[in-house]
Amino acid sequence: MRTAVALAVSLSLCWLGATGHSLPRLRLSYRELSGSNRSVLFFGHRGFLGFRSLYLDEYRDRLFIGGKDVLYSLLLDGASADAKEIYWPPLPGQTEECFRKGKDPGTDCANYVRVLHPYNRTHLLACGTGAFHPVCTFVYVGPRGEHTFSLDPASVETGRGRCPHEPSRAFASTVIGGELYAGLTADFLGRDPGVFRSLGTRSALRTEVDQRLLHDPKFVAAHLIPDNDDRDNDKAYFFFTEKVVDADSKEHAIVSRVGRVCVNDAGGQRVLVNKWSTFNKAQLVCSVPGPGGIDTYFDELEDVFLLRTKDGKNPEIYALFSTVSHVFQGSAVCVYRVADIREVFNGPFAHRESPHHQWGAYEGKVPYPRPGVCPSKTTNQPRRQYGTTKDFPDEVLHFARAHPLMYRPVYPRHRRPLLVKTDLPHRLRQIVVDRVEAEDGQHDVLFLGTDAGSVLKVVVLQKTSSAMTEEVILEELQVFKVPVPITQMEISVKRQTLYVGSSLGVAQVRLHRCESYGSACAECCLARDPYCAWDGTACTHYQPSGKRRHRRQDAHHGNPAHQCLDQNLTGEDGRSDPADGARAALPQAAPARHRHLLLQNPGARLHPDRGQDGPGGDPW
Repeated sequence: MRTAVALAVSLSLCWLGATGHSLPRLRLSYRELSGSNRSVLFFGHRGFLGFRSLYLDEYRDRLFIGGKDVLYSLLLDGASADAKEIYWPPLPGQTEECFRKGKDPGTDCANYVRVLHPYNRTHLLACGTGAFHPVCTFVYVGPRGEHTFSLDPASVETGRGRCPHEPSRAFASTVIGGELYAGLTADFLGRDPGVFRSLGTRSALRTEVDQRLLHDPKFVAAHLIPDNDDRDNDKAYFFFTEKVVDADSKEHAIVSRVGRVCVNDAGGQRVLVNKWSTFNKAQLVCSVPGPGGIDTYFDELEDVFLLRTKDGKNPEIYALFSTVSHVFQGSAVCVYRVADIREVFNGPFAHRESPHHQWGAYEGKVPYPRPGVCPSKTTNQPRRQYGTTKDFPDEVLHFARAHPLMYRPVYPRHRRPLLVKTDLPHRLRQIVVDRVEAEDGQHDVLFLGTDAGSVLKVVVLQKTSSAMTEEVILEELQVFKVPVPITQMEISVKRQTLYVGSSLGVAQVRLHRCESYGSACAECCLARDPYCAWDGTACTHYQPSGKRRHRRQDAHHGNPAHQCLDQNLTGEDGRSDPADGARAALPQAAPARHRHLLLQNPGARLHPDRGQDGPGGDPW
């Protein structure tokens, strides 16, 4: 039972997830970011971008942006002046019809481009809201090396079941093998939620209209994650929240889910015709363990980032959650292993006799082939061959329809959040992750977008003696001058760049600017930024293959007394007196008592707040 008292008690404990300092080591205002050329912003050619979608194409070295009635193509190496534009307003009469149906002509009755996916070697798939008449088309972007950008009016077709009607309603989609997989509400009133497959040569599929499958869902992300080397076992995973009714209180609660379908699902022959026959879902748990076994739950899934590893079948799933109650507001990041998700889907199904009963594990006989598996070599047996889901027995499809939910939930790695934040003035909305190679090993750096136009750069340090972690907020970057929610982020590890989107525009932000930490070894060391190291003369970007003689870096401890003993302010070896060398390595501008504290307390905050530019500052 999740009472307010339980929430308060749980959060009053020392963090059982990540612990660390809540103040950023470095806070950069909008003016400082743009003035140092660390951030470049693009607002479109029409004064208001109305940003809704972003696709980073590192193969073509291009950035594609979808906004209000417009598409843009930007060269990653060029200036925004090189941007190519496609003007794509609603069809004649649709804006007026949207207005007559009661929608706001200023915010709703336009064509907001919400889908941008690579489709083949020369085209993108783009879909827009079309003034509440969703439309899709193909955009010619040409082969690699060209900056071509054109829309084919003849290819425009309905976007129903592919793109939301509303400019801001949550949805998720991905293209797999020339087919679009989308989780969204597919009607004007927003009452027809489902997981849809369209395009391609096969018949379209969708989930049944059944609240057991999806109850007022909010889709967050969609990804292809292969099971093994057999492509017939490929599955599309959807991450979403939905409402559930408590059997005791009859109240609705929000829970987070992971659902999946087989890519080769063709529906049933007599049952579930043109409907998914392999849809299953499970609960995603992200909670802080509390006293007496009572946990504090973070139920509202905000964003999901897949950290791809060398093993493409087992990415690490970083999920950002939030919770809002009468007691507190907070956010948490939980990390999930795909192996744990698969284990839950291979476990018992959830079952209850009626909506008035509690859920339990299904203990009866499960038909063969097991509901949720894909027709493949794994499924087939000598006397039972299944080339398609249309060959599955009706018994299997009836069971799948009645038992979409798995009984066991999916727990995060170490059964606790990687990061918990309840002391932030803003809500966290977006997450991307970079696994950084540093002198003392690998560190995960999280970039967290807020609803106030800022990005937090956080390093999570694993403690060697336990599963406990420490988090350090390295930087707070005020990317947008006006406090608008950040709605999408993409990261380019190759370019060491973050791309940040809000309704105002898109910002290109460098992941690091090591010289910002200062000009002394101690300042660089105290920053604890895995991107940065003291090279003997300056704080610079750490290169794993670089010279080692003067390199100083210690993200785990940031101890300048140990790291900078033989380094002075200019980086020359302090050979005369080790004590003099350590003292010279400290920030000389700081009072002596502060330099002493920095030596004694490597966790001390290095930089004061530099202030924020408010809405009344310099114009865009």
